[in-house]
Amino acid sequence: MLLVTIFGPGGERKMSDCIFCKIVDKEIPAKVVYEDDTVLAFNDIQPQAPVHVLVIPKKHISDLTALAEADLSKVTHIFKVIKEIAKDKGIDEEGYRIVNNCREKGGQTVGHLHFHLLGGRQMHWPPG
Repeated sequence: MLLVTIFGPGGERKMSDCIFCKIVDKEIPAKVVYEDDTVLAFNDIQPQAPVHVLVIPKKHISDLTALAEADLSKVTHIFKVIKEIAKDKGIDEEGYRIVNNCREKGGQTVGHLHFHLLGGRQMHWPPG
């Protein structure tokens, strides 16, 4: 398999075979709920709750273990965005869940750092 690293207009790294990078580049359609220079948020195509939004950095970062010191501000920004989306979706008062799966045994199925925002129903513990 050929894996090519691509750099976006802002110098951000992208991966040629990453579905989320393709969504960022508008090669694959998504129902975008938020976008700025560093973050993209879109509805999950297989929602597990009435509100299920994926929030990703536009820069390709494979998972939390690959997060560089220089990219920590991206995660801080992602959490600010999640807070805004929760309010916009009307789930900020009743509560919601934020999930990050890291690597295969952690349940990560797409090798691009992402956070699930889930809400609109009662969450249970343990999640699975």
